[in-house]
Amino acid sequence: MTDIVLHSAESLHGRLQRGRGCAARRAAGSPGSGDLVYDCVRHDPRWDTLEDRGLYYARLICDLELGLGPVIAHLFDPVDHADSDEDRTNLALDVLARLVRMGRLEAAPPLRRYAREGWNWYAALAELVELDDPALAEGLDEVAAARCDDHELAWLCGVDGVVTRSWAQRHPRIAAARRPDVRPHEPRAALAGRTDDDLASLARGHGEEVTAAILELGRRRSPVVLDLAEELLPGGAHDGPLCRAVRDLGAGALGRARVWTAERRSYHDVGIDVLAAHGTAEDTPPLLDAFGTALAEEDWDLAAVPAGGLGRLRSRRAIPMLLHAWEQSASSQLRVNLLGALTTTDRHVAEPYLVEALWDCEDGARRIAAGSVPLEGEARTRLRRLRHDPAEDAEVRSAAAESLLNGPH
Repeated sequence: MTDIVLHSAESLHGRLQRGRGCAARRAAGSPGSGDLVYDCVRHDPRWDTLEDRGLYYARLICDLELGLGPVIAHLFDPVDHADSDEDRTNLALDVLARLVRMGRLEAAPPLRRYAREGWNWYAALAELVELDDPALAEGLDEVAAARCDDHELAWLCGVDGVVTRSWAQRHPRIAAARRPDVRPHEPRAALAGRTDDDLASLARGHGEEVTAAILELGRRRSPVVLDLAEELLPGGAHDGPLCRAVRDLGAGALGRARVWTAERRSYHDVGIDVLAAHGTAEDTPPLLDAFGTALAEEDWDLAAVPAGGLGRLRSRRAIPMLLHAWEQSASSQLRVNLLGALTTTDRHVAEPYLVEALWDCEDGARRIAAGSVPLEGEARTRLRRLRHDPAEDAEVRSAAAESLLNGPH
């Protein structure tokens, strides 16, 4: 993936890149905002490609009455077949598919053409399969059957819908790909009969049984997990399953987690996970410290857990840092954690951010806002749009409908 160049978090361009709701609200009255939207679509600005931007930019294209020429030109730029980076075109393809859902049917032909001709053809096919319109997918079964290997075909056609069912009737390979992949469950009987000490011995070894043994200890909520964590995590061994097993202990891991964070051990972030989920007011200082460190280092992924924990504990001391992170974070997914924490801690402070979040790129933020925003002025109008927008996330539509139904009239 090419390096992302983010503009200032205070500028309209920077806020559009971050998917901020305030930028979407301001764009209509700002000359040149259309060019900024095009720039965002052509140069994917996401901190993490799992973040949402497609619907956000598609809505801006509709609201600003922008043409699709620059987006299409980006897809079919001669560099397409020379640049083997899927991230160059994934966002543009997502935007076109969202526009089709919103009734901009002129977005469909370039999407179909790219599925036939583009380097990142598989992503275009996947978007068309998800649209589940036989007219839009007509003839593309030949592309899927000819170009996909068995694994790709299973992922593409595992989505049950009108399109994949009709494709399966014409192509035996697609029909086979749509069958559920029956895998035998991992046998647990052998592990279930082992003692905790036996499992700990397996966990210290090598081979396929290591992960299963660790997870079985976590499932039992065995305190042996804590000893294994202290023994193995400093060397980075089996950190994934061990972290999961520690979290499975719940509040039972609190005592040891407090020691890990106080002593700043190399794996103190595992302790922060436990404090965030199960800690009490006495655990606020290490959570504040972890949150502040993550923000100072601009490690937005690491900031999410302590932010959520501080919100759960309703720490008012965290409010200034939560607001700073809201303004500066390059991660739109972090805003979901921040908004939840602000809303839980102080609804009055959170109110303007709840209003802004109705336009946010992340459906998680829109969902929180739709369920908590005061029904006044612009917010009520926005909720009506979200409730009736077929392109909107179903849970956001439901939250908007419930708020409008149960709120003051």
